[in-house]
Amino acid sequence: MNRTDWKYLALTFIISGFVAGCTDKGSDAPTPAAPAAGMKPAAAHSAAPASGGLKYTAPSDWVSEQPTSSMRQAQYRLPRAEGDPEDAELVVFYFQGGGGGVQMNIDRWTGQFTKADGSPVSGVAKTSKKESHKIPITIVDVSGTYMAGMGPMLAETKAKPNFRMLAAVAEAPSGPWFFKLTGPAKTVGKWESGYQSFLDTIQ
Repeated sequence: MNRTDWKYLALTFIISGFVAGCTDKGSDAPTPAAPAAGMKPAAAHSAAPASGGLKYTAPSDWVSEQPTSSMRQAQYRLPRAEGDPEDAELVVFYFQGGGGGVQMNIDRWTGQFTKADGSPVSGVAKTSKKESHKIPITIVDVSGTYMAGMGPMLAETKAKPNFRMLAAVAEAPSGPWFFKLTGPAKTVGKWESGYQSFLDTIQ
């Protein structure tokens, strides 16, 4: 292989890696009601150590899935409540070198929602704080019409009314970790207690 071929191969590899790392589509796509092949209850994984040294234990009735993006440390499906159109999803994010401050992420998350009349929800979003094993955690609770990202590189959006998000930032020594639960409001309410207990396992 000559020098030109090597340059072309290296450039193709770099571009492919960049696109794969930037695409994150999972939270926008409805998930099936029944577990698909290869999925297993979160209990099968026990405590989940991750690359930044943080550990957490998911409830046994959450379904662990293969992360759909390299940006995701873990991904769980929370089965829908009766009458809801889809399941909820819990995604764990950790970015080497940061991921933004607490308020910046809260503003971004609330910016993904609108009221029924299309006005911002920033004034009605609720924030709370707790601590787990000496790690400060900030939680935002926001409801409304969720503008979910879809398609290649999340270039498109789909409005999902009556949705709710519980998203937390854990300020770990290794940097901020993000725990984002999104789904139909009734389903998120069904799993709210389990989500709070899940945050209490962070260490």
